[in-house]
Amino acid sequence: MGLISTLRVSSSGLSAERLRMDLIADNLANANTTRTPNGQPYQRKVAIFQPIMPTPSMPGGVRVAQIAADATPPRLVYEPGHPDADANGYVAYPNVDIVHEMVDMITASRAYEANIQAFNAAKNMFLRTLDIGRV
Repeated sequence: MGLISTLRVSSSGLSAERLRMDLIADNLANANTTRTPNGQPYQRKVAIFQPIMPTPSMPGGVRVAQIAADATPPRLVYEPGHPDADANGYVAYPNVDIVHEMVDMITASRAYEANIQAFNAAKNMFLRTLDIGRV
């Protein structure tokens, strides 16, 4: 694998993790949204990653294949005075668990940092290769 290919692989990981962090931030921002335009509580979103198979002309990497809604049912909380309460007084809150989202955010952040380090290592090797050619 060439140096440019290494940079492309790392950049694909950076893009995928950035999107993952954006989704986590969106989940956290909507953790208490009980009514969306479709009348339902907000549903947690997750990024589904897919490997990019390397070809002779293109290096491998990773991409976001789709953004899926988490199928976990909403949390039901008894709040009879809430405007979104059902006939029994329960409010359906989003299926967003703050602790789980924070763990995912830390994981995505660490993966992003690892991709930055790999990118910088490849860049430094590329620069050193150029320095060898100058001697």
